[in-house]
Amino acid sequence: MIPTVVWGTGNVGRAAIRAVEAHPALELTAVLVHDPAKVGRDAGELGGLARPLGVAATDDIAAVLAARPRAVVYAASGDIRPDDALTDIGRAIRAGSVVVTPSLYPLYDQRNAPPELRDPVLAAVAEGGGSLFVSGVDPGWGNDVLPLLVSGLGTEVDVIRCQEIFDYSTYEQEDSVRHLIGMGHPLDYQPLMLAESVPTMVWGGQIRLMARALGVELDEIRETLDRRALESTVRTRTMGEFAAGTQGAVRFEVQGVVGGEPRIVIEHITRIHPSCAPDWPSPPDGVGAHRVVIEGRPRIEVTVEASDEGENRSAGGNATAVGRLVSAIDWLVDAKPGLYDALDVPLRPAVGRLGRRTT
Repeated sequence: MIPTVVWGTGNVGRAAIRAVEAHPALELTAVLVHDPAKVGRDAGELGGLARPLGVAATDDIAAVLAARPRAVVYAASGDIRPDDALTDIGRAIRAGSVVVTPSLYPLYDQRNAPPELRDPVLAAVAEGGGSLFVSGVDPGWGNDVLPLLVSGLGTEVDVIRCQEIFDYSTYEQEDSVRHLIGMGHPLDYQPLMLAESVPTMVWGGQIRLMARALGVELDEIRETLDRRALESTVRTRTMGEFAAGTQGAVRFEVQGVVGGEPRIVIEHITRIHPSCAPDWPSPPDGVGAHRVVIEGRPRIEVTVEASDEGENRSAGGNATAVGRLVSAIDWLVDAKPGLYDALDVPLRPAVGRLGRRTT
């Protein structure tokens, strides 16, 4: 059994506790929390399981890493605290741990990551002998391993399009939805996630990964952006009111240009209410989906819908991201220390988990 720590118990961390407990090769040995109110609570409760796991949450990072856990699932956010996340991850790698995380977007494509991010990780690997694999959904399996797999079914491939189409009212991350994405703000507000070059910073690595796997050279990476205002005020279950005239939907593309044409495209279409931008593509059930479209011969379309925690689609997406990461741990433990990406780490069958329940 591989001693494994879950660091953070928010939306991703809850799913991580369940995934580690379900994996036949892993043993949950510690849970790290930031909130003092969570210290001492059982991991089973924090993970939404119906039974205790006998592991009490702690905020003593030094003590947990001093035990030299073989693996760490780093589930703390890196969106608004990337420097802190990088420091935390470096500490775990120096302790000899294999670290898997969705929290550092630039390291999804680790070969092209900025030196100020990549170099500290490589130094930590050299010093402690740990490893790092960064992945998620989108960016993550929705625009690396899945589209590449599906592309292999085509005879002629003109365009690979990866879409995330979501109703963001199902998210329980109000700061991100309102301030990073801009929902509920006037259209002259500049949300950080939509600022010029930021989409490329987040998703450009996925474009480069797919181009590398497909054996093509990119001319450039382009961005497009469209925003729509709400025609009437709407109220959401998790985040309250969004006023008429404020941003209610956003659509952008990150395009990998090959031979002068957009050939590898990552597209996001997100709304705070289905009534906004009804002419844009919608998910089959109106809630959310990830879709891969291979334009060519034949035309291939694959739509993935995941739900968890009471049919919550956002929780389902988090769970698939965690599944990809946690399933990689035993492979990484057997591999040599290093910094890995999605083309290095195989997506494998759920060996030993068929029919196994954690609740």
